[in-house]
Amino acid sequence: MTGAISRRNFLVAGGMSAAAAAVSPLVASPASPQAVVGLNLGLASYTLRNFTRAQLIGFMKELNVSALNAKDVKDHLPSDPTAEAQALADYQAAGISLHAAGVISLAQDSDDDMRSKFEYVKRAGLSVLVAGDPAPQALPRVEKFVKEYDIRVAIHNHGPEDKIWPSPLEVYKAVQPFDSRIGCCIDVGHTVRAGVNIIQAIDTVRSRLYNLHIKDLTDFNDKNSQVAVGRGKMPIDLMFGNLISNRYTGYVDLEYEVHADDPMLGVDESFAYMRGVLAGMGHSVS
Repeated sequence: MTGAISRRNFLVAGGMSAAAAAVSPLVASPASPQAVVGLNLGLASYTLRNFTRAQLIGFMKELNVSALNAKDVKDHLPSDPTAEAQALADYQAAGISLHAAGVISLAQDSDDDMRSKFEYVKRAGLSVLVAGDPAPQALPRVEKFVKEYDIRVAIHNHGPEDKIWPSPLEVYKAVQPFDSRIGCCIDVGHTVRAGVNIIQAIDTVRSRLYNLHIKDLTDFNDKNSQVAVGRGKMPIDLMFGNLISNRYTGYVDLEYEVHADDPMLGVDESFAYMRGVLAGMGHSVS
């Protein structure tokens, strides 16, 4: 345990120092940091998809992260109502708060299937459903349930392999005729792989940006080039500065998809770097 804590402290100190030093003058902190809206950092539970809920809770305590975007994977947030209630009780007891659920498939354009997904999110007391794959023709049905449940739907883009939603720009364009509670979950890795400038994407969709999945890549053409945040080419400081200037109030959720059986070194390093960027911009970090 002592070794794990020492390693984490080393990563946090090193990551924060490196990130703070790398912050661009374009997003340097103002004279009064209190006047600026900060960012909420969270974890996408898919990062720890090979681990149980109990292990997930333990890892989050080690990370000093209490905000979770939960998915029905392993036993993180089961769709069965009784099992879901137990999961919610476990998170509450551990001091972990859920702010979104997903990615959840809305591929079936049917009332029964869609209602079950909204009920699942409602039972968890959440206001954001991160949706993976609703077809454009299903958006009127999505809107019906958004209005009934007062739950935001953030459609997640999946890069050039996704012929419908490769980037948040396609999502944003498609949802314009519909209720403003239907919007985007930007996956920054998939966005840059789709050939879209991530800063411009955030600017374009900011009025309907309800969640953001963060990761880093060393090659914007290769989804398998993912590394710990801060080790790749993603302009983290510029993204954070842009989100803050746009007064984004949602969560920046780490979705670290590599090394699924042993992810914690990269996850630790990613949070250390992100906290360092925020510290360099004048924001306190835990």
